Amino acid sequence: MADNGKHLRHLLVGNTASTEPYSPRGGGPKFRTPYRDRENHAKFLLRQFEAVHQAGRVLAEERAALGFDRKAGLILQFESSPEFELKFESLDLRKKGIQLLSVKEIDNKMFAVCFVPDGKLDYFIKRIEDYRTKETHKGAPKNRPLVESIEAVRIAAVDALWTDEGDVPGEEEIAWWEIWLRSDDELVLSDLRRAAQVAGFELSTESLRFPERIVVTAQATKRQLSTSIRLVNSIAELRKAKETAADFISRPPHEQYALTEELLRRVSVKDDISSAACILDTGVTQGHPLLAVALKINDCQAARDDWGADDHNGHGTEMAGLALYGNLVDVLANGSPVEIEHCMESVKILPPIGATHPHLYGEVTVRCVQLAEQAAPERSRAFGMAVTADGVDQGKPSTWSAAVDSITSGYIGDRQRLMVVSAGNAPQERWHEHPAGSQAASVQDPGQAWNALTVGAYTELIGLPAPQFANWKVVANRGDVSPFSSTSSSWARPWPIKPEIVLEGGNCAVDPTDNVAYQQDTLSLLTTYSKPAERPFSLLMMTSSATALAARYAAVLNARYPDFWPETVRGLLVHSAEWTDAMRKHFQPLISREQKEELLRYAGYGVPNFDRACWSASNELTLIAQDSLQPYGKGKGRFKSKEINYHTLPWPAEVLRSLPGDTDIELRVTLSYFIEPNPARRGWRGRYRYASHALRFDVMTPTETEADFKRRVNMAARAEDDDEEYEGDAADWELGPQLRHLGSIHSDWWRGTPVALAKRNMISVYPVVGWWRERPHLDRWNRRARYSLIVTIRTPSEEIDIYTPVQTQIEAGVTVEVEVPDEESTE
Repeated sequence: MADNGKHLRHLLVGNTASTEPYSPRGGGPKFRTPYRDRENHAKFLLRQFEAVHQAGRVLAEERAALGFDRKAGLILQFESSPEFELKFESLDLRKKGIQLLSVKEIDNKMFAVCFVPDGKLDYFIKRIEDYRTKETHKGAPKNRPLVESIEAVRIAAVDALWTDEGDVPGEEEIAWWEIWLRSDDELVLSDLRRAAQVAGFELSTESLRFPERIVVTAQATKRQLSTSIRLVNSIAELRKAKETAADFISRPPHEQYALTEELLRRVSVKDDISSAACILDTGVTQGHPLLAVALKINDCQAARDDWGADDHNGHGTEMAGLALYGNLVDVLANGSPVEIEHCMESVKILPPIGATHPHLYGEVTVRCVQLAEQAAPERSRAFGMAVTADGVDQGKPSTWSAAVDSITSGYIGDRQRLMVVSAGNAPQERWHEHPAGSQAASVQDPGQAWNALTVGAYTELIGLPAPQFANWKVVANRGDVSPFSSTSSSWARPWPIKPEIVLEGGNCAVDPTDNVAYQQDTLSLLTTYSKPAERPFSLLMMTSSATALAARYAAVLNARYPDFWPETVRGLLVHSAEWTDAMRKHFQPLISREQKEELLRYAGYGVPNFDRACWSASNELTLIAQDSLQPYGKGKGRFKSKEINYHTLPWPAEVLRSLPGDTDIELRVTLSYFIEPNPARRGWRGRYRYASHALRFDVMTPTETEADFKRRVNMAARAEDDDEEYEGDAADWELGPQLRHLGSIHSDWWRGTPVALAKRNMISVYPVVGWWRERPHLDRWNRRARYSLIVTIRTPSEEIDIYTPVQTQIEAGVTVEVEVPDEESTE
């Protein structure tokens, strides 16, 4: 198989050439097999199956001697030749009881594991015999794709069943394993428990059930697992058991210090760091050894000198640990080198004694931002703030949220900034009512700020230790919004979709004795403790942890793409987000606009995929245009809309034309910009609307010419007598223009065929009314508005390269002139 490109840099585009019209071509890539000598290959595979048959007889005797079912069947591993795929679909034959269990790729070879019931080896032997002696009606050897794709077959051992990242633990290494059983039948689990006892280890009493799978954990050696695998056929996959924060926090301090020292030996800091995650919180303990490598004493400040820069509460240090490393559970457990690409900054926003009066929060926030910038003006930074007030505003602007919008838009200091803000937490008394508790809890102030990247919490953490929590019930399912997270479910239009994204915030569990939900260590994230002399580690959860993780993501993006604007970084995190099945299930069937808005206000755009936010791939191309327009102008004595931008993007049209017509292609478009606020409470309509300006995007449909598209989106492009109705394809988008336009970031996606996508490389960006135009006496009407337009094409197969053709066009300097109507002819 080809080693397709991954981790390719996103392409920043300016003026580019338009794509010529095309005609689709049918067909597609055929399944390739290596050259085989038909007779010799058939005999070779038959000998291998005979060896499997002999090994199976030995296993049957061994099982019978120990009281296990001698006819339990076999787990086989099939292997491909290098650079070729297996026809693994043909290994999944449920009517015959043959089950495909897993597929993985190692060193350009494909490996498939399947369960074969007793007596069903003959199925494969017959297919090979037919390959050797029979032809299809076209004269080809029968069963050729399956048989010729198989290089080798053997009984599967531990290494074959390992599907996790990293190496399999050693033969005598005691490790924690996740054991995935190939059935959700309790009898299968019982058989494995007996086999584990024979092998000398025990399975966890708790288990997770999924369709056709049961997952248990065990502490065992590879040799012990090998013994159990010989006795039963129930194991489908083996993975490394994920350690929880509680596993680390419960260790004595000397063991925690040893882990810290081991981690520091793996840490390296990049030279010439120019990106920071700036935490606005209770201060940070700069002397913590895990933080000192990236947090200098001069980068620790406070809004007021007499507050001191140290952490008086502990929360800021906990935020900083996650913003630098992510969840330390993962970092400590994987043993890999850790390269730090950004530094940390801390500005204390809360006093050590008493509290900042609520109406001063906005002012203090402005001062904190300015302090960080004055200390290191050359850095790009992502500000992370999990300090919130109550959510009684129900989406309406407050002084604090308006201050955040002023800071981010450049209204203060003429510099755009990225702020990551917590959505705030739901009250504990409603946690057990999930999801109703989150839907009833409004995003807290200043999370309603239009320009802030507001972050809610979701969770993948669902494991509780047994037996002490045997009757407790975890509240949120894996992948769902966390019970701690607030939402904008109770907000009315025109207020933005908040939060925009959700990240790990932990989970809680209900005590059966009082039916109250409580936080649990195992359902939390591991981070740094503010008093490292006592111990190095602490726990953090809720929307604070999610906000810290988002600040880290943003800072790393800034480091990897120093030319990207704050609007772009915010846009990429939203652009990469997707809803999980657990989120979707609350609003099924997800058909109506009302249902989709409910889901948006519950989970935002979903969980960001940070790998996709950072990188393109051969089959997943992301184009970014950072541009501006002047939304409004003055003509004939009145103020009106002025400019529209048409982006004609480089496009992989030839590749799209070559794909089969039923290939599923996704196009995602995100428009991100910052507005200036007008927070006076005067109805927020007409001239008193909150946003200085608003932008929209539209995409050319497959059936439109460029001239038709311009006539549809721009009245100024029409002839005076042109009163024709031009229809777009709004219904074909997941959200549509009526839903995606809320707030100052608009993201939508479309799925269709290559034919429908090939001509969609023209996108318009245009203004709608805002207070800049309606209140011209404020002298902002002639300002330019900048924005980031992010476009991704995603194809299903890594064999499809859409990146290289577009990169070639850009490097060749192909450009296109886009006409912008003059202000006298626009409306």
